[in-house]
Amino acid sequence: MTRLFGTDGVRGIANKDLTPELAYKLGRAGAYVLAKDHGPERLVVGRDTRVSGDMLEAALSAGICSTGVDVLSVGVIPTPAIAFLTKELNVAGGVVISASHNPVEDNGIKFFGPSGYKLTDDKEDQIEKLLLGSDVELPSPVGAGVGRMQRVADADDRYIAFLKGTIPGDFNGLKIVVDCANGAAYRVAPRVLEELGAEVISIFNTPDGVNINAGCGSTQPENLRDAVVQYGADLGLAHDGDADRLIAVDHRGNLVDGDQIMVICSRHLKAQNRLPNNTVVVTVMSNLGLHLAMREADIEVLQTNVGDRYVLEELLHSGAVFGGEQSGHILFLEHSTTGDGLLTALQLLAVVKSTGRSLAELAGQMERLPQILKNVQVADKHQVMTSPVLERNIAEMEKRLAGQGRILVRPSGTESLVRVMAEGRDMEQLRDVVDELVNVVKGL
Repeated sequence: MTRLFGTDGVRGIANKDLTPELAYKLGRAGAYVLAKDHGPERLVVGRDTRVSGDMLEAALSAGICSTGVDVLSVGVIPTPAIAFLTKELNVAGGVVISASHNPVEDNGIKFFGPSGYKLTDDKEDQIEKLLLGSDVELPSPVGAGVGRMQRVADADDRYIAFLKGTIPGDFNGLKIVVDCANGAAYRVAPRVLEELGAEVISIFNTPDGVNINAGCGSTQPENLRDAVVQYGADLGLAHDGDADRLIAVDHRGNLVDGDQIMVICSRHLKAQNRLPNNTVVVTVMSNLGLHLAMREADIEVLQTNVGDRYVLEELLHSGAVFGGEQSGHILFLEHSTTGDGLLTALQLLAVVKSTGRSLAELAGQMERLPQILKNVQVADKHQVMTSPVLERNIAEMEKRLAGQGRILVRPSGTESLVRVMAEGRDMEQLRDVVDELVNVVKGL
């Protein structure tokens, strides 16, 4: 049987795959696993702006309360804020209802432990075992023993105060366009930047339940690029639906991705003696240009599989405190236990302000080599990835690149997609290689 928990919680089409019945059962099992070991018997619950969020939050919260565990509801708020609030409010764990950058019909449920970290595979397996049926009888108290729901009115205030406390100084004199993706950051992102003195132009900050990530956000920054140039801003910031990512745009409208942000921030951290072992952790998707830039700065690079959870595991294992993904999931363990788009934005802006250099100049510290990535919709990711035909064709394409590039074919962790990527200096050759491999994948 396929594991219920994927690389980032339980995901699916809301009201079809991720039903209220499943959310209720996840609430019961999750509350039991988290509260039985840690206490106090309270969980923080938040969500993004998807129309299905109300439905799933009601079912999830009912499941939690049915076990005698209280729910602290924080409403619409970024995913990393849930990680922060689990520690801030001294609770047994946190739950967020979001499908991040996915389209509106999708949704997801993700748990955090009391320390603010995502749950281990073992904890997720315990929840899944209880949900699917086990010998353990979950508590169903009556009377005064039933869990209660309480609204946390100052959740935004607490999170914003935390964010502001991670940087010195302010952003007076900076003109910033921020794309909120009609998602969870639509209130807090503009507010924290304004409170720090920046002139802020907000776009895609009017969620209606169905426009989350629609033609906007970190995965579709074209409108942000235009807006930065139109308003004559110093730079632009784009978050995704749950605001755990950041992609930036310089004053010319050029994209500054997660790799470039990591180069900028890691060099600055090293200069401040805040980069233990002069080491950063990235995934196999990071551009070769990042590795060259880090080598030039005498910074060691450790590499993991795709997924911020694998970056986190290596950070904790190696003792490093900084790393992330090209997609904009960046982890600053000095400040947070998970990737946080708003935190990353503030750290990046602090470098711009303290150095007096433009984002364009700072991003120029890394040459981004040509990289082509195409997503292919498939029926069975496992069948495609284990195909000898695909393996043989990848080997043939690697021979064609003759050591002047690399190929990476991998399944998406959250969608029915296979991602085909090639990187090198010859763009025409890369296009041919990717197109041929895409056709192979489609034929499997």
